[in-house]
Amino acid sequence: MVRSLLFEAAGVLLYRSKQPSALKDWGMRPVRKVGSAKAKVALARKLAVLLHRLWIHQDTFRYLTAA
Repeated sequence: MVRSLLFEAAGVLLYRSKQPSALKDWGMRPVRKVGSAKAKVALARKLAVLLHRLWIHQDTFRYLTAA
């Protein structure tokens, strides 16, 4: 279930979010090279790693916009 939710969150971040972000910029690069589905999987994995790191270090997420 978490896997499908991360995949959905990646799709929303890539295609529905209007705000610029480093994650969105990072996720759009593989869209052009390998396609939408593989890019969403890659972004979902990146989100999972980010969430795991925040959980382990008991840190809070600080949103930064892309340069």
